[in-house]
Amino acid sequence: MKLFPCGNKSQDSGIAEMEELPVPHNIKISNITCDSFKISWDMDSKSKDRITHYFIDLNKKENKNSNKFKHKDVPTKLVAKAVPLPMTVRGHWFLSPRTEYTVAVQTASKQVDGDYVVSEWSEIIEFCTADYSKVHLTQLLEKAEVIAGRMLKLSVFYRNQHKEYFDYIREHHGNAMQPSVKDNSGSHGSPISGKLEGIFFSCNTEFNTGKPPQDSPYGRYRYEIAAEKLFNPNTNLYFGDFYCMYTAYHYVILVIAPVGSPGDEFCKQRLPQLNIKDNKFLTCDEEDGVMVYHHAQDVILEVIYTDPVDLSLGTVAEITGHQLMSLSTANAKKDPSCKTCNISVGR
Repeated sequence: MKLFPCGNKSQDSGIAEMEELPVPHNIKISNITCDSFKISWDMDSKSKDRITHYFIDLNKKENKNSNKFKHKDVPTKLVAKAVPLPMTVRGHWFLSPRTEYTVAVQTASKQVDGDYVVSEWSEIIEFCTADYSKVHLTQLLEKAEVIAGRMLKLSVFYRNQHKEYFDYIREHHGNAMQPSVKDNSGSHGSPISGKLEGIFFSCNTEFNTGKPPQDSPYGRYRYEIAAEKLFNPNTNLYFGDFYCMYTAYHYVILVIAPVGSPGDEFCKQRLPQLNIKDNKFLTCDEEDGVMVYHHAQDVILEVIYTDPVDLSLGTVAEITGHQLMSLSTANAKKDPSCKTCNISVGR
């Protein structure tokens, strides 16, 4: 494909001088999702009827300097037929969630020989794609359900940290562990990363003992709290994410939020809610007047509790196993090539 600036004569194509095509200006980006957006712009009506195509140059923001060297004879990344504006740009193969992009536009007129006459490039506009929506998270949820496995009983939630952490909580926070902003581990499009405040707990048990494993990636001191203190009919349960870190085992992030709390309101707007009595990951039900809890065997559950938790509600003790730092998921990046835990809307 050859491109020729308006107003010039090309010896290769024999295109005579013609009136310049209008240059797009006042570009507007709207209806942004994790893998699509709408774009519109203003342009002079002069020669507007000759426009057959739009060329859209879309770059991740870190590569925006390449636009400084844009030449008329360099094909742009996206070519679209001239349709009424705003125009939808969609594609998970070139748009990722929660990513900053730059975009510039030029108008084009396709000639009979297949070459294009093009306008000048517009100004460069910056925008950021959105997080996964509930629809996308539901797709992840359904994928996670496939491999969750059978349910095993549990009786406690636990949180491993260094001794200094618990000393600090006692001295500076009145004995109450405080919610903190979730890191960027997991799916890049997760709406809870860097936004939801909570306290991280584990709940998986060893198959042969029914108790928490003695090893830990996060520290040699473990806080244990009875499951009913955090998870009960007065709390809501949400699905947050499903991911792996280039390993055979997978992680599911769940959020427990007291009904009506700020964390509950945050999750209600963004995450699929689970039935606490009937789901594939973590359940809470009453049997003979006693609360009974189960967790999925074949995924590692990461549970985020959205309210402060007083240390007096449980116990702190040193583990007898090893500290396996290599298993830590802190800011862990999701494997974008895994077919088990990825959906086709970016990573």
